[in-house]
Amino acid sequence: MRALIVLVMAASVVGCTRWSMDHHLNNAYRAYDRGDCQRVMLELSQVDRTSRARPFIHPEVAMLRGQCLERQKLYVDAAQTYQFLIQRYPQNEYAYRAQARLQTLQQLGHLRGEAAVTQAAPAAPWR
Repeated sequence: MRALIVLVMAASVVGCTRWSMDHHLNNAYRAYDRGDCQRVMLELSQVDRTSRARPFIHPEVAMLRGQCLERQKLYVDAAQTYQFLIQRYPQNEYAYRAQARLQTLQQLGHLRGEAAVTQAAPAAPWR
C-alpha cells in the first residue's frame, strides 16, 4: 500500500511540473499576442525554471524570447538568441525558423554584415 502511495505521489509531481510549464508557456504566448514583452520574459523565465529536466522545450522558449526582443527593437540581442538556437539545436524546427528570422533581419537592414569592434577605454591618469 505504501509503495502505491509513493508511486501516485511521484506521478502527480511530474504532472504538476508539466502542467506548470505548459501554463507559463501559454501565458507567455498570450502576453506576446498583447504586445507585453516584459510579461513574456517573466513567463519564459518561469518556464526555464520548471523545465530544467525537459530540454525539448528550450528551443521554443528561445524562439519566443528572440521574437520578443525583435518586437522591442533589440535586433542584435534577438540575432544572438537566434544564433544560439541554431548552434545548440541545429536539427530542430525552431532552428530553421531562427535562420529565417536572421535572414529577414539582415534584409531589412537591422543587422550589419560586420561584427562589432570593441576597443579598450582609455585609462584615466592617476592623480
